[in-house]
Amino acid sequence: MLYREAGQFKTSYSADQSIFPIRQDRIALVLFGLVAVLAVPALASNYFLETIFVPFLVFAMAAIGLNILTGYCGQLSLGTGGFMACGAFFSYKLAIAFPDLHIIVVFLLAGFGTAAVGVLFGVPSLRIKGFYLAVATLAAQFFLVWVFNKFGWWTNYSPSGVISAPPREIFPGFAVTGAQADPITKYLFLLAFVALLALMAKNLVRSSIGRSWMAIRDMDIAAEIIGIRPLWAKLSAFAVSSFYIGIAGALWAFVYTGSVEALAFQIDRSFQVLFMVIIGGLGSILGSFLGAAFIVLLPILLNNAPGLLGLRISVELISHLEFMIFGGLIIFFLIVEPHGLARLWQIGKEKLRLWPFPY
Repeated sequence: MLYREAGQFKTSYSADQSIFPIRQDRIALVLFGLVAVLAVPALASNYFLETIFVPFLVFAMAAIGLNILTGYCGQLSLGTGGFMACGAFFSYKLAIAFPDLHIIVVFLLAGFGTAAVGVLFGVPSLRIKGFYLAVATLAAQFFLVWVFNKFGWWTNYSPSGVISAPPREIFPGFAVTGAQADPITKYLFLLAFVALLALMAKNLVRSSIGRSWMAIRDMDIAAEIIGIRPLWAKLSAFAVSSFYIGIAGALWAFVYTGSVEALAFQIDRSFQVLFMVIIGGLGSILGSFLGAAFIVLLPILLNNAPGLLGLRISVELISHLEFMIFGGLIIFFLIVEPHGLARLWQIGKEKLRLWPFPY
């Protein structure tokens, strides 16, 4: 078999603890990167880029943010949509107030602003947890959306409450927002931006702060006994999580839809990202990508499957089937494999490494 470690010797602790310790994994990562950078823009149409790949990358960013808080720190949150709205509106106001500010700086500043809001709403986690914390974050979801709907300053007093994201360029001649933005340019920008932040998140959860999050998740009382400060661990998790989710909201408004509106970040958006984390895998950066891909692709497959099979199914039935399948899969993964698709992928790799003697 090709997936073997025979002859690969690790001579240092850092080599043994690397993200991809097996040579085959590194080769596969390089090949996957070449396909994503070269093959997808060359072969995929504008329709596939704008309806599949762009939303997949945006949702993956939001899922990484929620996974840091829920999967790694164990703090359940239902306010993802509200924090995405913060990122979208913060980036819009920054882009309007400072038209010469680079778009990446706008996204990062919007993420930091959302992190501050996340810390504010994360304060109750110091006293409550579980279902009660979920209700507190749910209140944050409704409150934030209400603020952006109530006060016209956020939308420059637009009568409809919907504003268009101003056009911006990543480099001269390469627009990533606005009507002039090319789908290939948007996809490549999102691919590089999300990959870089995902790598940062992966290294962060492997650091001392990531270990403190996981200690709080496993048993907060024991973590406090061994010297981990719950205040710092929980609030830092809320800050980092909100930072990623805020950037996802900014990318949603500027790169994906091109419009900023509070209605796009209702409670169903929070549940959608939560489904990605549960199905993809709690406590896994890879699971965030797998869950985002599954949630993005499933509605498209359900809409096209009846035509391919020669069946006539109403749009309403397909919509209801989508919710039924989501619910059934969530129950399945919570019972059979709580760590989701990422764990199934890991088990498959372990069996290949031990073949023909899989456990």
